[in-house]
Amino acid sequence: MRDFYCRQQTYHSYFCFLYSIMQNKIAVAITGASGAVYAKVLLDTLMKLQNQWQELSVVMSKNAKEVWQTELDNEDYKNYPVKYFDKHDFNAPFASGSAQYNIMIVAPCSMGTLGRIASGISDDLITRAADVILKERRKLILMVRETPYNLIHIKNMETVTLAGGIICPATPSFYSKPQTIEAIAATVVNRVIDLAGLENSTYRWGK
Repeated sequence: MRDFYCRQQTYHSYFCFLYSIMQNKIAVAITGASGAVYAKVLLDTLMKLQNQWQELSVVMSKNAKEVWQTELDNEDYKNYPVKYFDKHDFNAPFASGSAQYNIMIVAPCSMGTLGRIASGISDDLITRAADVILKERRKLILMVRETPYNLIHIKNMETVTLAGGIICPATPSFYSKPQTIEAIAATVVNRVIDLAGLENSTYRWGK
């Protein structure tokens, strides 16, 4: 009888987990920092995990589009079946906590964007959405892309961390022996996916 009860509890917990991840509302912001490949690999990965989110919205800065075109030689960001919002569209749902977006990923995140988020300057949709995520105690992940860091960058990262955000630098790993630029970028993106709480089949150390 006890084994049956335990199994029932396990099944209940598993289905509750599946239900919770299917309710995810995710906002992805792409800034003008170098590293458009990170944004591409992130969107590609989220497309593969469509059963784990209810809504996926994207906001790109003008510089982000120019960097994508320069670094990737295409405009494929236009081809993803997601909701796109202008950087200055404050009517976007994730500009308010009432829309219940629970995950925001900024990839890549420029130091300027980091600084405005850390200072609470909500002067566009990206920084306003980040402010909303933080005030609602939800999950904000900033894939910061710069090298080296100066003390201002470091203090801004500390401020965001203390406010509840997660700093995940665009620093690849190589123990999985990636063979392409996208595979290298994926070593960071997969960490972001883990941090977001999504289930993803990827390389695991020691397995």
